[in-house]
This record gives sequence, structure tokens and C-alpha cells, in this order.
Amino acid sequence: MKRLGALLLLATLAACQSHNPYTATSTPLPPAPVQAAQHLDLSAYPAPPRDYGRYRTWSWQRLPAGTAWASSEQVQEALSNALDQRGLRPQRGAASSDLQVSAELRLEQRIRQVTESYGSYYGHSRYGDDYGLWGSAPLVRSYTEEVIVVAIELFDSQDGQVLWSASAETLSSGSQSERMAALRTAVQQALSAYPPS
Repeated sequence: MKRLGALLLLATLAACQSHNPYTATSTPLPPAPVQAAQHLDLSAYPAPPRDYGRYRTWSWQRLPAGTAWASSEQVQEALSNALDQRGLRPQRGAASSDLQVSAELRLEQRIRQVTESYGSYYGHSRYGDDYGLWGSAPLVRSYTEEVIVVAIELFDSQDGQVLWSASAETLSSGSQSERMAALRTAVQQALSAYPPS
């Protein structure tokens, strides 16, 4: 039996030593175009990091539309104050600004689930030791909430590319003053990581 196993192993090894019919071949690369020596293709390199410190002024790319929840002027005021806290000032005069700002309010619905566990215990002994039956069941409740989503985009005025984009949301209920406070909070949250470090 050992001889048969050894012969089978030798036959397998001999089969591995046979000639490989496949050979590696390659064709040479074509010559580079003549203009390649004079032209540097910057798209082949990563973009240089942006210097966010050079952005000082801003203007509206388009004014935010008002909704039944907040007027256009309220959104402009909340966003202007938040940008001011980050060192960005509105552009005055005829000169072009460093940034262009776009903001949008939209109403969306969210489903929130709350899980509560209810349990009961039955039974009692005269010695103070508890005995009996205990059980619990989870109760899952789903709520639909309306939220206002504040989406903000900042564009570089020179090349028109999106420099910053973020959004935040807040509940759409409450009095007018509560909604304005919620709007300011949502705008602050959307801009909380600007400028990126």
C-alpha cells in the first residue's frame, strides 16, 4: 500500500515537471506623441489642497426660496450670521466675491422608532423569597416626524467648483420663534466642520 502511494506521488510530481506550452510575450509600447514633451498633463496628478484661508468674502449664487416654514429673509439672516462667525463677510461693492453661496430648505419625513420593554412578575412567598412567573415583551412604536432639511453649498467664484456642501435637519414644529431658533441651530450644524482642517 505504501509503494502504491509512493508511485502515485512520483507520477504526480513527474507530471508537474513537463514542458509548459505557454510562453510570455509582449509588444513594445508605442512611442510618445511629439507634444507630450512640451505639455504637462495635470489631470494625472492629484489636485493641490485648497487654501481655505484665502476665502474672505461671499455673495449669493441664488437667493434661497422662502417656504411656509421660514421666509427667504430669515434663511438669509441665519446663514449670513453663521458665515460671519467663520470669518466670511458679505461682498460689498462691485468686486467679485471669493465664494458664492446657495441654500435650500426642504420638508422631509422621518420615521422614528421607540422600543419599550414591559414586564410583569407574579408570585410571593411568606419567607420573602420571590417565586412565580416573570415575563416581558418589547413594544415598538413608530412615529412619523416632519423635519426641515437645510442644504448649503459653497462655490469657488473663480472656477465654479463646489467647495463645501453640507446639510442638517430640525423638527418642523413649534412657534415662530422656536422655528427660527431651530433654523439657526441647523445652519450652525451644517457649517460646523467648515473650514475643514
